[in-house]
Amino acid sequence: MALVVICGQPCSGKSIAAVTLAESLKESDTKQSVRIIDEASFHLDRNQNYANMPSEKNLRGKLRSDVDRSVSRRDIVIVDSLNSIKGYRYELWCIACAAGIRYCVVYCDVDEDHCREWNKERSDRGEASYDDGVFEDLVRRFERPERRNRWDSPLFELYPYRDGIERSSLVILEAVTYLTKTVDSKTQDVRVLQPSIATQSARFSEANSLYELDRATQEVINAVVEQQGLGGVISRVTLGNELPPVEICRQVGLPELRRLRRTFVKLMGQASLSGPPLPTDADSAKRRFVDYLNREFGGQ
Repeated sequence: MALVVICGQPCSGKSIAAVTLAESLKESDTKQSVRIIDEASFHLDRNQNYANMPSEKNLRGKLRSDVDRSVSRRDIVIVDSLNSIKGYRYELWCIACAAGIRYCVVYCDVDEDHCREWNKERSDRGEASYDDGVFEDLVRRFERPERRNRWDSPLFELYPYRDGIERSSLVILEAVTYLTKTVDSKTQDVRVLQPSIATQSARFSEANSLYELDRATQEVINAVVEQQGLGGVISRVTLGNELPPVEICRQVGLPELRRLRRTFVKLMGQASLSGPPLPTDADSAKRRFVDYLNREFGGQ
């Protein structure tokens, strides 16, 4: 029937928006069941979920798998999570396309300072909150939805700090209407996504490419750390398999390497949405990552 993606900065009111929308849908004339899929259902600590990239990737994988199993033409599924990476929202959109259902994004638009304030208030009350380091990292990496993107449209924007979130909120009512309106051949303001070979295969190729990219870049990082640890000053790190070496002019610490790796993966994900696809094999991924590292180190 429909997939709703709740999106927003940490501590921006997303869970309240999800519950409010679910209650409004249940009170409407729809005969569809409504289910919320959220991080709490996995009984994992939010700070552990976002402590590092592997943990965050694992969380997104669990959410995506649960969504994939749950979507149908009989139910409305609401995904209550950060959903902050546009590449991930694209994957959820592909799931909706493959299922042939409606899709929309509900964005809780709250500025960083107010989110930071709400996070501190939760911490002071002993409620679930983000550690300062985790919070700042998530805020920095947030990718705002844009209605011109297929995977961010239609976009319903809430302003929880300014307006609050009520069942009577205009945006909630508009979303309920969009999700429950009867569709016929003359309906133009409601879009039911249609499955295609492209969207069905994209879910699998995207996941495989991300896996190869993640694994390959980690292997490069491991090689740099290992060869630097052998002692002495080195100017290049060899990777074998006729791959270009990593050219370094100084000792590079693991925190810096991890930061560069995160930035590279993020840039690759963004570029693949409008440009060339992600590399599908480990050697291609390594070559791109080595080129990126050499550009970064060469400018220092």
